[in-house]
Amino acid sequence: MSGLLTERELSDLLDQAQRVLFRLEVLDAYDVASDGGDFARYVAGEPGPDMARKGPWLERLRQDAARGLRNCRVHVVRSPLTDYLRYEMEWGYAPNSEAGEDIRVLDLAEAGEPPGLAGQDFWLMDDRVVVVMHYGDGGRFVGASVAADGELDRYRRAASAALDAGVAFGVYWAAHPQYHRGAG
Repeated sequence: MSGLLTERELSDLLDQAQRVLFRLEVLDAYDVASDGGDFARYVAGEPGPDMARKGPWLERLRQDAARGLRNCRVHVVRSPLTDYLRYEMEWGYAPNSEAGEDIRVLDLAEAGEPPGLAGQDFWLMDDRVVVVMHYGDGGRFVGASVAADGELDRYRRAASAALDAGVAFGVYWAAHPQYHRGAG
């Protein structure tokens, strides 16, 4: 794949969102440097994420909400959850949702797949630009591409289907204490 956006270029593009920044996630694990080693810390039983790294992101979410930008995501999963998904929910989604991100979980082991759901990760910016994410083995980010204008309606429908079918993160997490790190 040539002509893919780098992580920096993707970030610069997403920074242009004004009203709504939607993210669909479909992988069971992501191999991203931006976690700062937190996944390894989670698996090792450490008490919490590196707040020197996580804190600025949480502040950004609060600032986005204050200026009227709605950050939202739906993660499509199939329980039982992997260690990575448990980490992502406990150390990622819990603090992110408290900071103002609208996060939903669509567990396909508990609910049917809604018609029109996309089977790949993407961003939808202000309902007008779609950025398709590309990953290699083990969820390693390899780049992103802006979808053609002709694809916009398909991705809008996919985002709407995911949002409608997804369960609010707090509700999902409270209903699944077996996945909390202290369980069991």
